[in-house]
Amino acid sequence: MSTFFAKANAVERKWYVIDAAGLPLGRLATEAARILRGKHKPTFTPNVDTGDHVIIINAEKVVLTGNKLDQKMYRRHSGYPGGLKETPYRKLMQNMPERAVEHAVKGMLPHNKLGAQMYTKLKVYRDENHPHQAQQPEAWTIQ
Repeated sequence: MSTFFAKANAVERKWYVIDAAGLPLGRLATEAARILRGKHKPTFTPNVDTGDHVIIINAEKVVLTGNKLDQKMYRRHSGYPGGLKETPYRKLMQNMPERAVEHAVKGMLPHNKLGAQMYTKLKVYRDENHPHQAQQPEAWTIQ
């Protein structure tokens, strides 16, 4: 018996909706990254994008435990000297909660071209409305 390797053109992709209301940010991000990577499927192959599409709704209702809202910083750099920008997560969650969720999920994907391809299948929305009803997404529950 030989080892099964998935072919990139033979992968069947589904769409899943995750409701982020009341979930800790890290637990939500790990589950979304797991689905995007395809680790929930028996056909998982590390060097092929076998993952599914993920829609995260209610991003503004995600929870950060402890003092992370005030102590954790979202950092980005312009590339120029002195170009470091820091934003506390409290402000980020008020203005752009989608970016906080996207940043957490992206950090849990592989840091290469394959991870960038997986990241394109992530859609994050502030509230429960999303334009992907035509794809007939299934609800994914996190225990």
